Amino acid sequence: MAELRHLVLVLGDQLDLDAAAFDGFDAARDAVWMAEVAEESTHVWSSKPRTALFLAAMRHFAQALRAAGRPLHYTPLDDHANHGSLHAQLHADIDRLRPARLVMTAPGDWRVLQAIQAVAQARGLPLDIREDRHFYCSVREFAAHARGRKSLRMEYFYREMRKRHGVLMRGARGDEPEGGQWNYDEDNREPFGAAGPGDVPPRAVFEPDTLTREVIALVEQRFGAHPGRLDTFAWPVTRDQALVALQRFVTERLPLFGRYQDAMWPGEPWLYHAHLSAALNLKLLNPREVVDAAVAAYRAGAAPLASVEGFVRQILGWREYVRGIYWTRMPGYAELNALDAHEDLPAWYWTGATDMACLRDALAQTLEHGYAHHIQRLMVTGLYALMYGVRPQQVHAWYLAVYVDAVEWVELPNTLGMSQYADGGLLASKPYVATGKYIQRMSPHCEACRYDPAQRTGDTACPFTTLYWEFLMRHETRLAANPRMALQVKNVARLDDAQKQAIRERAAAIRRGEVA
Repeated sequence: MAELRHLVLVLGDQLDLDAAAFDGFDAARDAVWMAEVAEESTHVWSSKPRTALFLAAMRHFAQALRAAGRPLHYTPLDDHANHGSLHAQLHADIDRLRPARLVMTAPGDWRVLQAIQAVAQARGLPLDIREDRHFYCSVREFAAHARGRKSLRMEYFYREMRKRHGVLMRGARGDEPEGGQWNYDEDNREPFGAAGPGDVPPRAVFEPDTLTREVIALVEQRFGAHPGRLDTFAWPVTRDQALVALQRFVTERLPLFGRYQDAMWPGEPWLYHAHLSAALNLKLLNPREVVDAAVAAYRAGAAPLASVEGFVRQILGWREYVRGIYWTRMPGYAELNALDAHEDLPAWYWTGATDMACLRDALAQTLEHGYAHHIQRLMVTGLYALMYGVRPQQVHAWYLAVYVDAVEWVELPNTLGMSQYADGGLLASKPYVATGKYIQRMSPHCEACRYDPAQRTGDTACPFTTLYWEFLMRHETRLAANPRMALQVKNVARLDDAQKQAIRERAAAIRRGEVA
């Protein structure tokens, strides 16, 4: 057997034939290594849609590697020689393949990075970790942006990125924002009218082929007790499919994306959102081609600036920003708990068995599709957990488990920082808390709910509203020092002692499971 120069490690979220790990690849001397391991579905209780998406995409990428003539050592989940974890499988395959060097693109998960580094060190092998070119901003560049700042705000980072990459910019020097302003929130984020969302374009559906059907059967067999369903599985699992999904979004949904990006409607999971985050996070799509497609639609007059800017902000701004937070703050970031929250996540988050109409709808679609849009995550499932006082690490584990687009670099900061305020304001300038009135304003869920968002106490009081007031009371001292929360906290002073006690008693009943 000829000496193997480089063993190129490819993880399940690195499905890009042009990744830096392949730079200088020589098919005569190098080989690719991939492994499906149960550990990646069990270190959190990964939902069946999430596991199926990763495995199906990996197996299709393996076909692409072989078609490109790149030698591949691939261990399926059901292989008798599968060792069950990345580090154990890599150890065993190093024994068999005896490479001179390990090469990989930087991973998206601190835990995985530590495991691979430990294997390389134990085997005395050089490990060449290469920059992930999938992103606009490197970790080093983000660290330079963050250096010396007392607080980090996405808005300033986003403007720097727009200027640096010339996205939606104008002027002789390219330093002025398109349309004369940096964001168009005032033109976006409307609720649907009483008639609802109307004729929403059908979701881009990709019927499972033979390979994907084999994966679905395997997941049902190996992880049948895990949450979620697979009978409606239709996510893109190849680059070609991902490109179709991108084209469909730009043509059919982007024009109304901004206007309705915060709106919710019962039984309508897809609405005008992109549904591209999973393909982006698996590296089936490059964010540059996604942003370029949206901007091209604006230039062609096919989509309004407000929608395009709102979408670009999510990709070029927020997505890059949370990655920078993750890699410059780990591993300590994962353990932050600034609000000292220690409640357990309610068990019905795994089943959807709640009388709260908004949560029941969001959880049902999450478990069926592995998907919910950002407002359902931030202002329904996340909001409730925040005000309930769930330990943020449990919220993180749930989000990482249930959503098909969940890779830790993007999910952890969004959950601990944005949703749960566990970092004390590093990522978000305030806790995102609201009564049930917010949900009533953005959706008709409350009309069919047994709870009244206007009531904070009593048998019909909305748990969101009760927990909102109890949250403000519990954290009154801390929140009073936050300029963005001061007005909300002042409202607590208007409550007399009897009202406060009634709120506390109702909140206690909610936490005992008497209200759900």
